[in-house]
Amino acid sequence: MMSKDKKTVLTLDAGGTNFVFSAICDNEEIVEPVRLKAVTTDTEGCLATLVQGFTTVKEQLAEEPVAISFAFPGPADYEHGVIGDLPNFPSFRGGVPLGPYLEHVFGIPVFINNDGNLFAYGEALAGALPRVNKALEEAGCKRRYKNMVGVTLGTGFGCGVVIDQVLLTGDNGCGGDTWCTRNGMYPFVIAEESVSIRAVRRVYAEMAHEDATELTPKDICDIADGKRPGNVKAAKESFRQLGQVTAAALVNVLNIVDGIVVIGGGVAGAAHHILPGMMEEFARPVGTFSGHLMPTLQSEVYNFEDPEQRAAFLEDKDTFVKVPHTDKEVLYCSQRKVAIMVSELGASKAINLGAYNFALKKIES
Repeated sequence: MMSKDKKTVLTLDAGGTNFVFSAICDNEEIVEPVRLKAVTTDTEGCLATLVQGFTTVKEQLAEEPVAISFAFPGPADYEHGVIGDLPNFPSFRGGVPLGPYLEHVFGIPVFINNDGNLFAYGEALAGALPRVNKALEEAGCKRRYKNMVGVTLGTGFGCGVVIDQVLLTGDNGCGGDTWCTRNGMYPFVIAEESVSIRAVRRVYAEMAHEDATELTPKDICDIADGKRPGNVKAAKESFRQLGQVTAAALVNVLNIVDGIVVIGGGVAGAAHHILPGMMEEFARPVGTFSGHLMPTLQSEVYNFEDPEQRAAFLEDKDTFVKVPHTDKEVLYCSQRKVAIMVSELGASKAINLGAYNFALKKIES
């Protein structure tokens, strides 16, 4: 990871209900976060709230921050800091240059990206990816992983890709977007319709034949766990389907990126019900017109949260093979393996760490 030189960056967790402002230095939160009610229907009110929040955090600091960096919903031209027509922020219409405005107010660089990208970046630099490589080292395995796919499961289906410490943003700011890919269960519907809070409620309501409008994902998870009255079968199936469609989307991503997958977000608390559906989909074969079946992924996927599968993933089965007509040997990695795991940082912290490191990377470049 890059040297931080104790630089401080102002951050924001911009939810539809609350804006939570903070500051990070050396990958650690250094202030008491400031929580303000999100303003979504009035542009001027939203701008004033942002200025108030960042100002309040800045006043807690002993030194001047070097940048502001945060996640904000799209569509947006993140490269130029311009926010587009947001479904959940009806006041943002026609392109609002939020980044340039905050730069004008605070006189420091401002970087904005989406939550999926920053989640993946935070996990790749300070979370799941270092955790995997440390576990491999401790197990005596020679392999190390450089690539990561980060997935957030919540209001929507967020995703980000990091390749050897470089965040994939794309030429149009759409790098890593999977929410609008084809739905593995309903090919003419976007994946997010089955990978979101509304999807969990919809499937539960359809199977249980009852209104689930007031149920949270945690409520439905508690039903699945037998901790709350309700239809257990419907609750489990709602998460299994979410896992299935998530994996169907990730199959195409993994065949290109070929790295570790980490999941987080508000629905990830039900990972023990989601991961079986994902693993089932990853194992589903595809075929040819001649009837030949083959794995849908070239690499075998291991559930890092399952002790037996984690041990198998960490086991070093790479061998050395002899170079013909010489006495030399070379390493032969005969097994292709990737792992899927649950975030230990949590989405909010990972996003803030991603925002912090993203800002420093941009400043240093």
